[in-house]
Formats: sequence, structure tokens, C-alpha cells
Amino acid sequence: MSVLDLARPEIRAMQPYSSARMEASGGKVFLNANESPWTPQGDDLGCNRYPDPQPAALIDALAALYGVQRDQLLVGRGSDEAIDLLVRAFCRAGEDAILIQPPTFGMYAVCAHIQNAAVIEVALAADFTLDVDAVLAAVTPAVKLVFICSPNNPTGQTVPRAAVERLVQALAGRAVLVVDEAYVEFAEAGSVADLIGQYDNLAILRTLSKAWALAGVRVGTLLAHADVIALLRRIMPPYPLPLPCVAAALDALSTPSIAAEHIAIIDEQRGVMRAALARVAGVREVLPSQANFLAVRFDDAGAVYQRLLAAGIVVRDVRRYPNLADALRITIGTPAENARVLAILQGGAA
Repeated sequence: MSVLDLARPEIRAMQPYSSARMEASGGKVFLNANESPWTPQGDDLGCNRYPDPQPAALIDALAALYGVQRDQLLVGRGSDEAIDLLVRAFCRAGEDAILIQPPTFGMYAVCAHIQNAAVIEVALAADFTLDVDAVLAAVTPAVKLVFICSPNNPTGQTVPRAAVERLVQALAGRAVLVVDEAYVEFAEAGSVADLIGQYDNLAILRTLSKAWALAGVRVGTLLAHADVIALLRRIMPPYPLPLPCVAAALDALSTPSIAAEHIAIIDEQRGVMRAALARVAGVREVLPSQANFLAVRFDDAGAVYQRLLAAGIVVRDVRRYPNLADALRITIGTPAENARVLAILQGGAA
């Protein structure tokens, strides 16, 4: 059974939109897209023209970075767009479902609800580890996508590689396993992208928003079997990436040493912060994390949140998540920012 057999038949059969830029190969004078023939003042990117749907230079750079083939990669507006495309391509409204393990990233459920797909929840264990047996037991014929987040947001734990392989093997011919690796650059275990060539029902989400310091650029990547990538390109808007965003991404990717330096600082500061926070009065627990944040349990998380906010420090209130009713998520900042957080929590002046 091909992974495409899991997709919506009407998506497989539809005639995709053919953009003007897709017809422009080899052209020198472009009069097919109703664009302005003049570039804006001060523009050196050619912003009067529509961008390539999948910019070749960026595709090449990301494929090399993630160790996949060009046809196994789709680039779009952050990981959010890839999540939405997967749900729309594989889930029939009112019939199909996704499976998630809360507490986890909220956009999986949001995209499913927009598509009117059901959301089946299998809670993480009390220590926030993933129970493979429980996940597999909950998979029904309606489930087309199983999302796991590693490292998980908002708790920070990773899913072992063996668990990923067991899941993807057990889901073959039944569902696509989607592994969200938005924070994997900060994790010791590393990516499972090398498994893409072995399993056609495995998809991996990556982003330049975190480790590469490009959250404002909104460049995310889906790694998957070439057939899945081709299918999603059929329903993707024709011009997803603005030229300035592509230029910023290529500039960052050309100097990987900068990202590596920042990752090393974050990893070191995460250890410093975890040890220091554990000694702060009113802190119940600092959850182990392989991401660029720490989830922290407090005696009075609401009061702590307000105290930090009064000092101009905004952290993430995650008390609405299951099993995190006493917790805040604190992103690891610069050493100076982290020291200020600790000073406030230790009773120092704002």
C-alpha cells in the first residue's frame, strides 16, 4: 500500500493551479503574470516579480543541511503551513482524524479543527514520556496522521529513536507519522531525518525559527517521501516565500558557525538555569529539557508570572495544558537576560 492511498482521493485527482512563475523557465522578458516591469526604489531582489514557488538555492541549502534529497523537501511559511497542508491533504472533513499526545504544540489540533477532522488524544505519561503502546492502541481506521513532538513543546523531553521507528513501522499502511523537530538542534539525540528514505509514511517538520534565529522570516521545512512532497505542492499556495525571507534564510545558512555558537550558549545556559531555578524558593520542579526552554512548576505560578511581567519579563503561561496547571515555560535567553530572571525570582529588585 502506497502512502498516497492514505490521502484524500479528491486531492490526488485534482488539477493543481499552474502559476505564472512555473511557466517562466528560460524566459527573459516576463509578460505573463501581470507584474509591474519596474523594481521598487532601493530594491536589489527583484521584488516586482513573483518569487519561485520553491526557490532552488534554498531547497539545495536545506536539503544539504538536513541530509535529504531535493524531492524529499518542501519549504513554506514556518512549520505551521506544513501542518495545515498535511491535515488538508490526508483528512476528509467530518470523517478522518489526527492523533496527538497532550500536552503538546497546539497547532496540530487547531489545523484539525479547521478541517473538521477529529482529534484523538493520548496523554503523555506523568513524567511526560510517550507511551507507544497507548498510542498504537488508540489508532483507529479514521486516524490518518499521528503527530509527535521531539523535543516536546512545552515540556522539553525527546522521543527515543527506537520509539519513533516502532511507531512508523506499526503505522505503515495505516497513518503518516509526523515528527515535529522544531527544537532538535538543541537535543543530544539528534534528528531522525535519515529514516526518510526507509519509510514512506514518515514526515518530519523542521524550522529556521529557533536555532537559526529566524522566527521573523517564517521559513519552515517538511521532509517526507517524494510522493508526499509532490502531493502537498498541489495544494500549496503558489508563492509561499517572499524574496526578502529567502535572502535572509540563505544568508543565515551561509554562516552556520554563528548558529552553532548560539546553540552552544543556549545549551550551557539551560544547564545553568535549571540548576539555579531548582534552588529558588517556591519552585516545585524544573522539568528536564532538550529544547531552548524550561518548564518550571511553582507553588504559585500565577503570582510568579505577574511578578516577572511587572519587571518587564514575559514568559509563557502554560497552566492551561494537561498536567501543567502549576507551570510556566521560560525560554533560555542571553546570559544577561537569564541572570535578570533569576534575580527577580530570588527576590531582587526589578
